[in-house]
Amino acid sequence: MNTEEKYMRRCLTLAKKGLGNTYPNPLVGCVIVYNDQIIGEGWHQKAGSPHAEVNAINSVKDLSKLKEATLYVNLEPCSHHGKTPPCSDLIIEKGIKKVVIGTVDPNPQVAGNGVQKLMHNCEEMDVGFLEDECEALNKRFFTFQRAKRPYVILKWAETQDGFIARKTQEIGKSTWITNPYSKQLVHKWRSEEQGILVGLNTALKDNPRLNTRLWEGKNPVRMLIDENLESFSSPVKLHLLDRQIKTIVFCDYPEENQENLIFESIDFDKEVTAQIMTRLYEHNLQSVIVEGGRQTLQAFIDSDLWDEARVFSGESYFGKGIKAPDFQQKISNKKFIQKDELSIYYND
Repeated sequence: MNTEEKYMRRCLTLAKKGLGNTYPNPLVGCVIVYNDQIIGEGWHQKAGSPHAEVNAINSVKDLSKLKEATLYVNLEPCSHHGKTPPCSDLIIEKGIKKVVIGTVDPNPQVAGNGVQKLMHNCEEMDVGFLEDECEALNKRFFTFQRAKRPYVILKWAETQDGFIARKTQEIGKSTWITNPYSKQLVHKWRSEEQGILVGLNTALKDNPRLNTRLWEGKNPVRMLIDENLESFSSPVKLHLLDRQIKTIVFCDYPEENQENLIFESIDFDKEVTAQIMTRLYEHNLQSVIVEGGRQTLQAFIDSDLWDEARVFSGESYFGKGIKAPDFQQKISNKKFIQKDELSIYYND
């Protein structure tokens, strides 16, 4: 690994620390190097707080060294006034002569403007360093900016014989397929994404909470597809409707919005998934986990509106039940959570 790669990878490591807390902003890490020694580093910790470049510069003890230092950052420094001043202006103000940038920011408010400003004021610039890795880190932000929709993660667990649920089960009493460690990992994932979506059958049969009670972190916005608002007449009081967490209900004829309960009208005679993507983009949500059930998952698969799939395979056999989605994709990665097998797929 060469020197520049080492420092850019450090930027990526720092940036990951903000996952789940920086929305709607991207993940950014910054390292400042003087005589092949890191003299300052930082990352963007949450929206509204100082950006990575500001934190890195503020961490430098001897500011006189900045004029001979190199600044590494995985995403183009901003050039516009938002909740914080432009980072490109600060870099110029401090007299930093060399800047290495991982990738250009796809946000139209930035989109090369920061690079242009720095090129006119710095002695040396390197743009597009470890570009693929830098884009992959901000896959949610890049998808949102380019495709005008959230990054979609499909998630389900299936038995060894290919079922995701039993045909009949007591309402509100789901049957767990995976072990407690896999369950906790799912709650960690929830804390990293902005939204989580289920269909009506899952809401009625499993009565899920869709929160992060097994992991410290923010709860995602909950979403329910319920054309005729059948969930509101359920004999079981559904957790999704308890208004403890912001919840969006996609339906045909919406009711008046309430605190933490928002109704969005969509046309169920047309493709539902595309309409949901449009609504979530309007809600400024950059990512969503689709957790079920089979019909909902299959709809996203069939419409090719997904970016990543995370599929658990547990030890149990059901013999009969609700089949897992019809999904024919090449596995990108596989690992084990004790005896649970976790397969990761990407929609390249």
